[in-house]
Amino acid sequence: MAKIGGLYVLIDPAACKGRDPVEVGRAALAGGASMLQWRDKLRDKGEQLAEARALYALCQEHDAVFIVNDHADLALALAQEGARERGGIGVHVGQKDLPLTEVRRIVPKYFLVGVSTNNPDEAQAAEVAGATYVAVGDIFGTAAKQGTRPASPQRLGEVKQAVAVPVIGIGGINLGNLGDVVAAGADGIAVISAVCGADDPESAARALVAAIEG
Repeated sequence: MAKIGGLYVLIDPAACKGRDPVEVGRAALAGGASMLQWRDKLRDKGEQLAEARALYALCQEHDAVFIVNDHADLALALAQEGARERGGIGVHVGQKDLPLTEVRRIVPKYFLVGVSTNNPDEAQAAEVAGATYVAVGDIFGTAAKQGTRPASPQRLGEVKQAVAVPVIGIGGINLGNLGDVVAAGADGIAVISAVCGADDPESAARALVAAIEG
């Protein structure tokens, strides 16, 4: 059974230093990542399909969770092709994306749905609406997204106390600061540049997993 938590790597082609994002995802999984998210903010969905499909197949091989950022329809197209009972599949939405109640109307019950939150009220609302997990950020400041709202390990701890679903920390997390996030109660940490931008993504993932588990 694929787990929600541990090392959650967002695979963004724009952050992969010109390398094949599928190979970066393969390296992240080899290094112990338990969740991958496909995040492409630049191309049309038809141009993303082949790479997203390849990453979902890799996640199934590793019994890892595969999440598509924003696009429930892209995740649905992939899910119809794969073995559902192995690696989980789903979609992640933000506060300004399609509302979670509407997402839940159009996806199968087995779909995992993550929601970006910033405080306990948003996290509780997401849980009530059917979120599988919530992400809390922006914890340390990220260069990957504009207009994020600041959070902190303390804020994540407040969210953890407020909900029963898994809580993922996100935003500028790296090997040097993840200890504070885990200590605050995070079930997992989400990273982009700490793996996608690393010279050796597999080694970077392995070091992050060891730090999380340690």
